[in-house]
Amino acid sequence: MWYLIFFCLPVWADADSMYGEILSPNYPQVYPNDVQESWEIQVPSGYGIRLYFTHMDLEPSQNCQYDFVKILSDGRVEGVLCGRKKPRAPGSSIVEEFLVPSNTLTMSFQSDFSNEERFTGFAAYYVAVDLDECTDFVDEPCSHYCNNYIGGYFCTCPPDYFLYEDQKTCGVNCSGNVFTEPSGEIASPNYPNQYPENSRCEYRVALRPGFFVALTISSGDFDVEPADSGGSCHDSLTLVSGKQHFGPYCGSKFPGPPEIKTRNNILDIIFQTNHAVQHKGWKIRYYGDPVTCPLSVIPNSVLDPKKERYILKDSVNVTCVEGYEIVRQRDSIRSFRSSCQDNGEWSNSHFSCVPVNCGDPIAIDNAQAIYVSELHEPLYKAAFRYQCDAPYYTLKTKGDAVYQCSASGEWVNKEMGTNLPKCVPVCGVPSNPIKEKAKIFGGTRAEKGNFPWQVYFDYPRGGGVLISERWVMTAAHVLEGYDNPNMYAGVINVGKNTLYKEGKRLVSEASFIHPDWKKQPIETRTDFDNDIALLKLREPVKMGPDISPLCLPGKSSEYELQEGTLGYIAGWGQREKGRLPIYLWKAQIPVVDMDKCRSVKPEGSADSSAYRFTDNMICAGGDKDSCKGDSGGAYAIQDPRDDGRYYVAGLISWGPRCGTFGLYTKVVRYLDWITETMSKHESEETWQD
Repeated sequence: MWYLIFFCLPVWADADSMYGEILSPNYPQVYPNDVQESWEIQVPSGYGIRLYFTHMDLEPSQNCQYDFVKILSDGRVEGVLCGRKKPRAPGSSIVEEFLVPSNTLTMSFQSDFSNEERFTGFAAYYVAVDLDECTDFVDEPCSHYCNNYIGGYFCTCPPDYFLYEDQKTCGVNCSGNVFTEPSGEIASPNYPNQYPENSRCEYRVALRPGFFVALTISSGDFDVEPADSGGSCHDSLTLVSGKQHFGPYCGSKFPGPPEIKTRNNILDIIFQTNHAVQHKGWKIRYYGDPVTCPLSVIPNSVLDPKKERYILKDSVNVTCVEGYEIVRQRDSIRSFRSSCQDNGEWSNSHFSCVPVNCGDPIAIDNAQAIYVSELHEPLYKAAFRYQCDAPYYTLKTKGDAVYQCSASGEWVNKEMGTNLPKCVPVCGVPSNPIKEKAKIFGGTRAEKGNFPWQVYFDYPRGGGVLISERWVMTAAHVLEGYDNPNMYAGVINVGKNTLYKEGKRLVSEASFIHPDWKKQPIETRTDFDNDIALLKLREPVKMGPDISPLCLPGKSSEYELQEGTLGYIAGWGQREKGRLPIYLWKAQIPVVDMDKCRSVKPEGSADSSAYRFTDNMICAGGDKDSCKGDSGGAYAIQDPRDDGRYYVAGLISWGPRCGTFGLYTKVVRYLDWITETMSKHESEETWQD
């Protein structure tokens, strides 16, 4: 069996027409089988649709399963019709009616494969009707007042309210208020009466820079719709200050802290409500909390006045602690003024208190500055010690030579203050101990380091003794006629090649012959009293194993020589057969009674009575003796207070005959003249005329 099925496309009524008619296919004849047809009805916006049927004759079935008419509005089924319908009221032709509160609807008709009883279908009419949106809508179209007009409606609000952009919701105009007073109160609209619904209130507290906003809310001043079961606030109070956020808060009591302090001078207060339950709202008290500055402006400083808290505009005097200073481009200072600024920072905080710098330790001759503190920089409280170049120099000062960097920027020693110590040569200590039992006249050679104080006079031939860095002592008669003798130190071999290569040339700056020395021709001289002289050197001599001075004697009775006291002599003087050696010779000889020297018959003289013998002379020798060319050399005796040290007891002066006894200038008698001369001329540049 074959079936013919009709498919009908949707039929649109006239666009936005106010009325129309819809008939089933072939109406009023029998409608065909297997038909599907639909109609889209649309009336002008703001109107509803009244749809009514004047004829309904469709095959009846349970739940209208076979043939039916279906009406849909906005996707919702308004009704399904089938069977035969009669007028609903006497005198009326309407068998079924629908009122749709929308300006569009869809009506569809469907028949199955059979229409055996020859049903004739339906006749329907629609008309646009005005709606009362204010009453016909299930949901309220306006939050407050709804006003209906033909084809539409509009919403209005109570006094002090405004209509939102959705043109439906009313809210209170509670935003835009800015509070700039140092303190005040802010409350929700209508407080303490119910706050308005559907509102978003925004307030701002804007204090002048230098003050942070602080606020308090008491529990009794807060009543906002409590949170729902999920903990969400529908009505809420939120506080925003810069990056700080507080809230949202809601509930019958304020859930936040009783006092809130921000770190900003601006606070935004946001109060948001919905359309549901309203409560009395809230009241806030705010005030300006002055900006505080740190308790310290810069490290290593103290503030005056000292407070537990510094606030805006506080002014202090900032002083670096002892030993610290502020270094600027042209000078340094210890204090400055600073003020607490509105940004919570101190003015002039770019300054820095840095440790006082005393500068590198002042260099002194023949010493090293060695730090003895953990700090190895010349900064406050650093300490160093002057360490003389041992073993050839020793410190000439009271106490130690430790200097500390003081707060004044100077290196200070406890005993000497800022005065510097001096490293003086260690005197009278041979680097190679002396061992000698032979006589110098025909004796054995000295070794390097036996007599580091020995000075060789090349011209005139003679000797001298180094008694300090800048002074050489010799016999006065050696210097007669010679303003600037050739002198060398640090050698025992005075051969020309060795002397110039190994010897240290000493250049004299001035010479000082004892004032009581009498000038006489050397060939006929018989008076050698006061035979002593000093030479000041142009440059200080650097000490070492081959060069070091001989000590001067002390003035105590211990330095009064006794007969038999042994001492050493050394020189390059004449030996047996009149030869002048190139090597230094040495001998140990005793002090003897002056009569021993008087008893010797001088060469070429009948007796010694023509010569002058005085208490300024020492007689020493016996089978060992000095001779011509040794003059000016030292007669060195061990120090009675330190047996490892030698002092210059005498100077080789003269003798009646080589190989017997010799006479030596007694140095202890001239100590005052020696020290006065050296002290007077130590810092002078004096030249011998």
